[in-house]
Amino acid sequence: MAASDKQITDTVLRETARLRSFIRQRMADANEAEDVLQDVFQELVEASRLPEPIEQVGAWLFRVARNRIVDRFRKKKEQQLPDTEELSDADDSGIDDLLPQADAGPEAAYARSILLDALQDALDELPPKQHEVFIAHELERRSFKQLAAESGESVNTLLARKRYAVLHLRQRLQEIYDEFDL
Repeated sequence: MAASDKQITDTVLRETARLRSFIRQRMADANEAEDVLQDVFQELVEASRLPEPIEQVGAWLFRVARNRIVDRFRKKKEQQLPDTEELSDADDSGIDDLLPQADAGPEAAYARSILLDALQDALDELPPKQHEVFIAHELERRSFKQLAAESGESVNTLLARKRYAVLHLRQRLQEIYDEFDL
């Protein structure tokens, strides 16, 4: 076994459990989470062929995982059109209303990527119940009625949690948003 193959094997064995846990905390579907995990390790194999070595492989793996998760949420959001129930559930503007459009030029695309990274960091700071409601409604496009039926919580409780999450996210992202003068 070549030295680089051994390093990859050692890294996979060492990081799989932590990385799987990280991904599963952010994705509801276990099969999709496993796909993301495999994508991350595939990217590790591809990156190991590059002449420049990866510094801090563990941190690099988690960054790639976060990017793959965001990519999946974006793809899902693009594929799904909200039904009328979801539209009537909306309590505030959506994420896209807060972000510059990617097709508005390179500066807007750059600003969007910076804001999405900051958004992920801000989401990670939310209390678990606020985080769950925000992700379920905003990214998974599930209605408050559906969430209430699944959780046994009232729609008003879920609305309040999302509202607190939105307020936190707006506060955390405002400084970055202002930097780009959007």
